[in-house]
Amino acid sequence: MTDKVKGPASYFPAIEQKYGQPIAHWQAIIRSHLPAKHMDLVARLKTDHGMGHGHANALVAHVLAEDKG
Repeated sequence: MTDKVKGPASYFPAIEQKYGQPIAHWQAIIRSHLPAKHMDLVARLKTDHGMGHGHANALVAHVLAEDKG
């Protein structure tokens, strides 16, 4: 039985399909701008890369949670 992916990672297949880059690409972009506040990172993805708010927010939340520990 396969567990359904929950939380921010549930957006990852749609993000890869819509923006044509692997999640690692977006994670590297986010990490290159650390330390920055969550919403500043979301705004950067939206402005610089044309990403929608939900996708940008999910990526940033996942990276910050992953890096936190």
